[in-house]
Amino acid sequence: MKTPKRLQPLIEDGLIDDVLSQLMSGKEATVYMVRCGSDIRCAKVYKDVDKRSFKQAVQYREGRKVRNSRQARAMEKGSKYGREEQEALWHNAEVDALYKLAQADVRVPKPYGCIDGVLLMELITDADGDVAPRLNDIKLTQEEALAHHTQIIRDVVRMLCAGLVHGDLSEFNVLVDQDGPVIIDLPQAVDAVANNHAEWMLERDINNMRDYYGQFAPELLTTKYAKEIWAIYESGKLTPDTELTGHFDEPTESADVDAVLVEIQEAFEEEQERLARMGSVEEE
Repeated sequence: MKTPKRLQPLIEDGLIDDVLSQLMSGKEATVYMVRCGSDIRCAKVYKDVDKRSFKQAVQYREGRKVRNSRQARAMEKGSKYGREEQEALWHNAEVDALYKLAQADVRVPKPYGCIDGVLLMELITDADGDVAPRLNDIKLTQEEALAHHTQIIRDVVRMLCAGLVHGDLSEFNVLVDQDGPVIIDLPQAVDAVANNHAEWMLERDINNMRDYYGQFAPELLTTKYAKEIWAIYESGKLTPDTELTGHFDEPTESADVDAVLVEIQEAFEEEQERLARMGSVEEE
């Protein structure tokens, strides 16, 4: 096939020997099968930000570290340099996440580096050596669905223990090889501590998986792994080996609305008094 423009520099530098085929084109990138020496790998070519349907929403970027104050200011202003740096940060986030999660024994593709907006990584294959299908492209038995769901929950817990939440986990971001599900697509992964949206992202990820596998194993539809996992995580007791039940008792105590309103009113009055005092000092 004709070599994509974005892959040509990697061929010239000897990182890729040949482009074999296009595997898929998604909302944020196009993935190619490439030959690197005797190995067959994937090359994920990120689309330009104006051509992606998945935008770098603020809630995903929250808590990500930048190199210096100049970089931060440029990103905030949206200058050309700032946009380039933001793109690099977005791409590198996936590479960093892949390395961290592989070390935490989460089933993800092995990364080989990110060069000029192209991520080289392991090609996930099935038992016959063919490209592994995405989860949404296969049918599962009830037994398989239960086993795969258990494995996904285990990996989500390991991710959280490693400090990350996927943020966009669904049947479209999971491949299935001979040993079960493999989690992919991690540029939007968020820091579980530094990102204030981590809890609801985790809940959405887990519930997406619950609802999908629940089509084949309906007993999963009543589970509450998301709330159970986050509660244990917040208590500081979550480990990769934590035994989970899928059950969670929702708080039954109703909020004391009147007490909350009183506190708000008192805080407002205190602020008004403070402002009045400041005004008096300025007049003097």
